[in-house]
Amino acid sequence: MAGASDKARFYLEQSVPELQELIRKKIFTKEEVSSIAKKRSTFEHKLNARGSTASDYARYAEYETNLDALRRKRSTRMGVKATSYTGQRRVFSILDRATRKFHGDIGLWLQLLAFARKQKANKKTTQIITDMLRLHPTSPELWIYAADYAMDERGDVTEARSYMQRGLRFCSGSKHLWAEYLKLEMIYMAKIMARRQILGLNATSSKRHSAPKDEAPDADMIPLALVTTEDVVSEQHILNTARQEASEHRFATTPALTGAIPIVIFDSALSKFPGDAVFGAHMFAIVAEFHQLQYTRKILQHIVHTLMTAAPASPATLNCFIREPAVGLGATSSSLPGGLITVLDRFDSTVQKLEMLDKPFEKIRTRANVSRNMIQWIMPYLDTLELDPDIRAVLTSMVQTAWGHCLSEMESKIAPELAELRAETTTVLEMLRLRGFNDLVESGIKPARKIWPDEPRLLALEVPNA
Repeated sequence: MAGASDKARFYLEQSVPELQELIRKKIFTKEEVSSIAKKRSTFEHKLNARGSTASDYARYAEYETNLDALRRKRSTRMGVKATSYTGQRRVFSILDRATRKFHGDIGLWLQLLAFARKQKANKKTTQIITDMLRLHPTSPELWIYAADYAMDERGDVTEARSYMQRGLRFCSGSKHLWAEYLKLEMIYMAKIMARRQILGLNATSSKRHSAPKDEAPDADMIPLALVTTEDVVSEQHILNTARQEASEHRFATTPALTGAIPIVIFDSALSKFPGDAVFGAHMFAIVAEFHQLQYTRKILQHIVHTLMTAAPASPATLNCFIREPAVGLGATSSSLPGGLITVLDRFDSTVQKLEMLDKPFEKIRTRANVSRNMIQWIMPYLDTLELDPDIRAVLTSMVQTAWGHCLSEMESKIAPELAELRAETTTVLEMLRLRGFNDLVESGIKPARKIWPDEPRLLALEVPNA
């Protein structure tokens, strides 16, 4: 076997013609080329010696990347034509050697992918992704990376779905992968609907075929005989129009646009994690981000219905159930009053049902959790200056009611047993202080300080901001 020095010499000799060309075209001076050769020799001997690390390859690749950037800048400034040798090939060679030796280092694979994408080497990028996934099939992040590349760079939703589905075969227990798959389908729906809107394909057929109203002819005009559509439109044109309308109808009712695919993904994901309402609420939040889509409401209602069936007493389920009617309604939306009425009704009915629970611990914990989330949901509306005064009064009253349930939790005997209560309660108190609910804050600081006397954030809240 060849020694480390022989291997290093082999790779260094391959760069000799490149260095000679740099001198000949006066891109670098002899002193600079000599420095480059020494630097490469140091790297090559370190890489081929025993005990080399992945970071050595990464530093070598970074050096060559910077060197190639300098070469291009000088070539452009001096008006020198492109050289026969490019740093791209050398960097790819270094990182390929690195991934062959340290194939388990995901950081090296990602560095290689980042460089390939920066160089717009699409074919090389696809090959790298294939090799990477073959060696790391159980890494959900890599499947997500591959799907994002297929969707964002290549615009190929079929390939992106293929990566997600193949990834779920190996990583069916990854919640993150299921959530990203759902997000991918929602993004695809948003892109298709935006494209149809730009092209004007969302107009109704009645609007397309509406005819202007007949106007009375002027007195000095001679009325002509009425010409019907059949007289001027050929039969072939009518057939083509009918086919186009039928095609548009089929396209508009495909599962990808009506929310059927996201619903199937959610159902499949929840079947892997039965009764996990927190995960279901996370999926709910992902879909709610796309509230402008036509079928988002349908998907959200399905999620809520499924969660209410699988885990009806979970705080995560109840929070989704309460807020679903107002998803996507801004503070100035004309639909906000109706949505708020439904939200407040659901909140009141939920609190009443929780009062009937036989388990005091679950009753107080769930009621306070729902109340804290209600306060956090209301606050952005109160921050809007254009909010209607009547709606503001209703929401302010709702904050006071919800805070009363939070106080009941803190004053109960079970408060010290709730580890998550400390941070959540302090966050709500900070939100109330920031928005001028000083009376509510004062009523909550005293019981909170008894439970957590060493909490610095509570100490800061004792004195209101000037």
